[in-house]
Formats: sequence, structure tokens, C-alpha cells
Amino acid sequence: MRLRGPVLGGLAAIGLVAGVFVAVEMGIGPFPDPEGCTADVGGHQVSLSTEQAENAALISAISVQRGMPPRAASIALATAYQESKIENIEHGDRDSLGLFQQRPSQGWGTEEEILDPYYSTNAFYDALEKVDGYADMRITEAAQLVQRSGFPEAYEDHADDGRALASALTGQSQGGQFTCVVKDDVPTSSTKLDDSGLTSRAALVRQDVEAAFGRLSLGGFAPGGVRDGHMEGSAHYDGRALDIFVRPVTDPSRAKGWAIAYYLVAQADRLDIQTVIFDGRIWTAGKRSEDGWRDYRPDTSGRTAEQAAILEHRDHVHVDVYR
Repeated sequence: MRLRGPVLGGLAAIGLVAGVFVAVEMGIGPFPDPEGCTADVGGHQVSLSTEQAENAALISAISVQRGMPPRAASIALATAYQESKIENIEHGDRDSLGLFQQRPSQGWGTEEEILDPYYSTNAFYDALEKVDGYADMRITEAAQLVQRSGFPEAYEDHADDGRALASALTGQSQGGQFTCVVKDDVPTSSTKLDDSGLTSRAALVRQDVEAAFGRLSLGGFAPGGVRDGHMEGSAHYDGRALDIFVRPVTDPSRAKGWAIAYYLVAQADRLDIQTVIFDGRIWTAGKRSEDGWRDYRPDTSGRTAEQAAILEHRDHVHVDVYR
């Protein structure tokens, strides 16, 4: 039977709508890229939803705070992939809950504790550290010794993704291997400064990043606000920015700086973060986030090496929030 007139027109319209939907979802052509995050390490790419990225960055940050090797984060991330798809779910097999599907009945903690990503992640690492030689094991073997799963080989299915994410999010892969697309439809907030000289949004970033990484060396704000020391128009003058110092400029400090920078990008949607700068690179929310990390090259002519390092943000991570 031949399709005629309105039928053909209807099918064409359906096809057009479907094509537009696919293009929007994939960020093809003039349509904006979809929100979410990507890690690209050694040719292996991992795509994450915003929620997955927030959790993956926290899991990695806590391993850095605890001074554990990147292998620990690889194991934890592969485990969370298998158990919950790195989502903090409130259900599971029997009484399993949270990122790692830990069970209150098996002594992992109360339901409330397990559903706290900070608690559950630390509980996982506490158990992992008791596994002798875990850093030299296959990921699935180390994960199984912690989890006691009925499917002990399942964790290996996520080993490559876990390694790539851990390499980026613990700061081993540097320069922009982890990035997110974050929209900028952020409503304005109070500009009132707290006792430390930060807006409520900036103060929340300060609290959040220290919860993830532990006590940090912070600056770029002061009671009553800062008046000088930054570029004209800087968010520091509005109390919307803080600097996280990773001195001296060494390889370990650089790795920690990138771990912090990637963490902040992963949390940008949740914390209304607008800009992150570190190590001569800049990430900006909104339309520019589709470009990922870009070069940040201020004029350093006539400056000492130390002054140039400061201007290029090689000794500190800058983060600012929306108004």
C-alpha cells in the first residue's frame, strides 16, 4: 500500500521531531551539549550524569584526604558502578542501600549513616585498608574481599572506567581530562557577606570542599571583604571567590590541585560555581562549559617566576560562584 498525503506528512513530522530530540540530546550541530561530565584518559572515555559525577568526585576526594593511593579510588569507583551505578539509591537487594549497597544488618551502619555518601565512602575505605596488598590485586578481587558479593567477577566489568575516573579525579591525569557541561540558569542570591567575608554561596563552597578534602589552606577573602590584590572586576571583591593554595609548586601539590579543581567542576551545578582556574587552565559554567578547559594565559612579562606562578594560578585553585 502506498502512503499518501497527510500520512506521509505526519510521518515526516514525526521523523523531524525525533531527529530534533536526538540532536538536542547529543548536542549535535547548533543545539547545546547535554549536561553531564566526561573523563578522557589514555583514550578511554567515561560519560557520567551530573549526579554520578558528583558522587564519583566525592569518592575520589575522600581517598585523597585519607592519603590513599589512586588504586583505592579505582577499586571504590568500580565497586560503586557495579552496586549502584554511582547513585546514592535508597533501595537494593534485601536491606542494601546507598552508593556501595551496604547493609545495616551486616554491620555497615544505620540506614541514615549508609545513605550519607561521606560515611558510606569512608566505611568502604576502612574495610579496604584492612585487605592486605589490595593495591596489587585485580580490582574485582579487592572489591570482592570488601563486598562479599554473590557475583565476585562483576566488578571487573567496570575496572577500566574506574581506573580512568580515578586517574583524573585524584589528579594524576592533569590539564583538563575531566570536564562537565553545566548550564547557567542560576537565580541571583543574597550578596550579603558573612563574618569571613563570603557570600552564602561562596561560604557553602568553602564548607563543601573542606568536607571532601579535609582542612585546606584558603585565601582571597577577609572579614568585611577584600579591597585590593586582585584583577579589576574580580569576584573576590564581591566575596564570591576563594583561593585554595597547594604550595609549594611540586608534582604532588599539582596532583592535589587538579583533584580539587576537578571536584569543584563536578559539583558546579549543585554549588552554583561559575569559574574554576588552576595551572594555566580555566573552566567556566554555561555555554563556555561546552568547550571544556581552556588556556589561561595572563600577561606575566616582567614578573619573577614566583609572581608568574601566582598569576597563572599554578600555586592555587581559584573558584567563584554566581551572584
